[in-house]
Amino acid sequence: MDIIAAIETDEDRPMITAGQARDAVEQYREEGYAIVRGFVDGDEVEQLKRETLAVYEEGLKHHATYRHGNLNFQILPEADFGKRYVLQAYWFSWINAYFERFRRDERYLMLLEGLIGKDIKQIAQQLHWKPPGANLTGYRFHQDLRFRKQSAFDNIAEATVTTGLAVDRATKENGCLQVVPGSHKLGYLGLSDEGTGELMKGLTAEDELLQVGIDPGTIVDLELEPGDLAMWGLLTVHGSAPNKSEHDRAFALSSYVRADTTQRGEWAFRDGVSTPLGDTPKLCKYEKLFEEPGPLYDTRQWWK
Repeated sequence: MDIIAAIETDEDRPMITAGQARDAVEQYREEGYAIVRGFVDGDEVEQLKRETLAVYEEGLKHHATYRHGNLNFQILPEADFGKRYVLQAYWFSWINAYFERFRRDERYLMLLEGLIGKDIKQIAQQLHWKPPGANLTGYRFHQDLRFRKQSAFDNIAEATVTTGLAVDRATKENGCLQVVPGSHKLGYLGLSDEGTGELMKGLTAEDELLQVGIDPGTIVDLELEPGDLAMWGLLTVHGSAPNKSEHDRAFALSSYVRADTTQRGEWAFRDGVSTPLGDTPKLCKYEKLFEEPGPLYDTRQWWK
């Protein structure tokens, strides 16, 4: 794995407005989610698409799920699916200079400062694809708090904000993100926590939602144009349906945390200053980072 240096340029980038940031913060606090339209626009949307495709093509080089440090590609092999698919990539900033710079773009600071301040670490970086024909492209309803080791954080639910950037148009037909407004005020509900089942195996039945006090009729489909950004919290109930269209749906996630609440994470901003990756990966979510740094392949067939 080649650790890249961040590319800094003087190129002018479109900025969200102070009003957009303020409105997003207010909606996020009240409803547990928000949308910022046009977070990326113009020619940069095309660059975003090109760089996302480059990450996907890198993932296709691997015959099975691959990990090296925090870099990870989740692969569905052709032996079981008739074609090789990349479902997810994690911490691809280690191999892609565009995304390394973009993860700490000043637009994120402008949006996040009102929620978690100017000292910000990044806990997760992911690309999700929903390739037509892959079948396993839905996500059961859940709360992201289940993916955090809470003993490693202080007040993690309030100190963490997750963002999702639409690379492709996200529609109900191709499995856009779905959220339950106000669910962040209900505490942890334990949805999809039974056993060791994967979130991408099966879908959430309406009865499961009703049992924890959620009316399925309140679910909101977050339909997004390329370059639109959604944001949600660790206690916000969300999920998505499978892609039933003939078009892929790529979605770029970044999860940020107030730096003084944890020793984990890669710096994104120090006192408001954009901060590149260091020489070696820091412990984020992958608990075996130092025991099993890789490179290695995981051939478990979790879909069976």
